[in-house]
Amino acid sequence: MKNVIKKWTIFLSLLAILSPFPVFIFAGNEPFHGFDHYVKRALAKWDVPGIAVAIVRDGKLVFAKGYGVRKKGSPAPVTPRTIFGIASNTKAFTAAALAILVDQGKIRWDDPVIKYLPYFRMYDPYITRSITIRDLLTHRSGLGLGAGDLLFWPQTTYTRKEIIRRLQFIKPRFSFRSRFAYCNICYVVAGEIIPAVTGKTWADFVEERIFKPLAMNYSKTSIREFKSDEEIASPHTRIGNRVVPVEYENLDNVGAAGSINSNVIDMAKWVAVQLNRGLIKKTPEGELRLFSERESQQMWAPQIYIPIRKYPPEISSLKPNFFAYGLGWMLRDYHGHKMVYHTGSIKGMVSRVTLIPDMKLGIIVLTNQESRQAYEAITYRILERYLGLSPSDWIEKFEGARKRRMQRIREFVRHLSLKRVKGTKPSLELSRYAGKYKDKWYGEMYIDYNQGRLIMRFGHTPALIGSLEHWHYDTFVVRWYDRSLNADAFVTFYINYRGEIEAVKMRPVSPLTDFSFDFQDLLFAPAR
Repeated sequence: MKNVIKKWTIFLSLLAILSPFPVFIFAGNEPFHGFDHYVKRALAKWDVPGIAVAIVRDGKLVFAKGYGVRKKGSPAPVTPRTIFGIASNTKAFTAAALAILVDQGKIRWDDPVIKYLPYFRMYDPYITRSITIRDLLTHRSGLGLGAGDLLFWPQTTYTRKEIIRRLQFIKPRFSFRSRFAYCNICYVVAGEIIPAVTGKTWADFVEERIFKPLAMNYSKTSIREFKSDEEIASPHTRIGNRVVPVEYENLDNVGAAGSINSNVIDMAKWVAVQLNRGLIKKTPEGELRLFSERESQQMWAPQIYIPIRKYPPEISSLKPNFFAYGLGWMLRDYHGHKMVYHTGSIKGMVSRVTLIPDMKLGIIVLTNQESRQAYEAITYRILERYLGLSPSDWIEKFEGARKRRMQRIREFVRHLSLKRVKGTKPSLELSRYAGKYKDKWYGEMYIDYNQGRLIMRFGHTPALIGSLEHWHYDTFVVRWYDRSLNADAFVTFYINYRGEIEAVKMRPVSPLTDFSFDFQDLLFAPAR
């Protein structure tokens, strides 16, 4: 055993030495005339404090540059070394980690999950027996969009194992394998297969088998690994009309679904190996690989198709002919080329990683604000240049689409207000709404009565505490004290024939609320 460990340590050291990129920063000139000005326009248009961009072509880092600042109000600039949270771009790393185990013959994509996690349970026993590793990675479990995200988002007290154990109480929304519905919690489960097979945590395995071989020296699996002398971008979110810095969310209990932090230098190394189908380096002794070409094909093969939505007229040219999900990657076409990509979103940061395999082209855009329009406009401007297309002003196009959507949302909110029944009052005295409530999958929620006001607080989510304002009848609106959440919700109490509260249901007030606030899946009952 000691000899095996020693050989593996030597192998990892050799891989780091032979990594396809040196450790120094390659800044480079503009990839094309006017690009710097274009990015700065995007920063200004959507009030994004900082952005980092990198381009990989034919296995080489051809451009890497930072724009703006790491924190609003501070002069420290964003550079290619600046670290951002990459959120759901983590999912491709988890898929690659599992692909390494497939290559080693330790697992198979179509093995049932319970083979490795005997304690794992879904709501439906049939799904428990049948769901495979492949199903976990392809968002086809039958759970609804974002189901169970409140078990870890915003930051909760639950451990990963506790999160997985509570999955059995979440009812499916669709038939098993019948449709795509983005699901973070399934990736939390997938990550726990790694320690079950290897004895190493998901984080240790990713650091040892991916970060080290690729010399991704800046990348972390947890914000707890941040060092005081490192360039760390601060997250920012919009509160009203202001963009303000916010604290990092600790995503350790999410792990495999979205906890990696990195910079464009390291991400360029990752992208280069992806484009090279897992090949790190050819040597006289043979190939050094992260994963096999066979498993690369598996990760980039459509596993489930995604319905193609209607696109706003401003960006209708982006509408694909096919849209699917692979293993940790989204798949679609763009002007006759296959596009392999993923996006990431956490509180205060969004990002996009895009690959055009037949051109050996990769684009990384990391931002420290929640404006998806910025990374989209930059990505498609670069793609146009490399694909030889006529240039478009994607900044104006995406801004037009954003304004159109905001107008629809304002209309939605206006109609909602018109449906509010004025002059009504709650069925019960306010003090009678106070108490302890419980949902089978989330756990405890409390409503306190204090000086004529009701306060709602979630037992395992410190950030979810706010005042209840009467809307009409027995429906209230919870206004969270942390306004950066942007997730106010309706709270409706159901009164039975005895005049007692029988159930409490919730739903987001605004369509802008992130889908991870899956309030609609909760069904609280008094904990008598």
